[in-house]
Amino acid sequence: MNIRKHFITVMTHKYHVCRGCFKIGLYRQGILHDLSKFSPSEFLIGARYYQGNRSPNNAEREDVGYSSSWLHHKGRNKHHYEYWLDYSVKNIEGGMLPAPMPVVYILEMLMDRIAASKVYAKDSYTQHNPMEYYRPSAGECPLHPKTREILELLLEVLDRYGEEELFSFIRRSIMSRKGEWDDPQRWPVLVRKSRRHYRLERSCTH
Repeated sequence: MNIRKHFITVMTHKYHVCRGCFKIGLYRQGILHDLSKFSPSEFLIGARYYQGNRSPNNAEREDVGYSSSWLHHKGRNKHHYEYWLDYSVKNIEGGMLPAPMPVVYILEMLMDRIAASKVYAKDSYTQHNPMEYYRPSAGECPLHPKTREILELLLEVLDRYGEEELFSFIRRSIMSRKGEWDDPQRWPVLVRKSRRHYRLERSCTH
């Protein structure tokens, strides 16, 4: 069990998330991010399956077939899209349907992905890592169209223009208009306008 190294990894990750959240004005979410990782159900498993270059949840899955730590974590942290999966009354494959994530949690999810890339890539991290991590499994993620379109827009801005421009865009165009980005009629319009502004393709998965 590697308690010290796991603690350092969690705290380094939390530092990067907090730093990103603070830069865009999500102060409360930055402070409260991933506090459940310090609960015995998550921390002890993380220390036991510590890897250093990837999530210990995957090592636990390889060992016992599932991750008890992840099951505990995803139901308590709204920045994970899995939190927003619900049973559907429609006749669909799998029986599960994603609900739209509020934009503030999409932003926290983005910071979480950036931070994870920095922690595991260490000195080799570049602005392209978060997109490179996302793209291979993008089509398989059960994301609501709103969640997918906004997340991919943000990842593409980061990939092409870098972190400072991304944070500037979020402060300027999203944080001051959060209600519009959560409006079912307005968010598609805002995504299209933002893509035109940055000269981006429609979506990295289309």
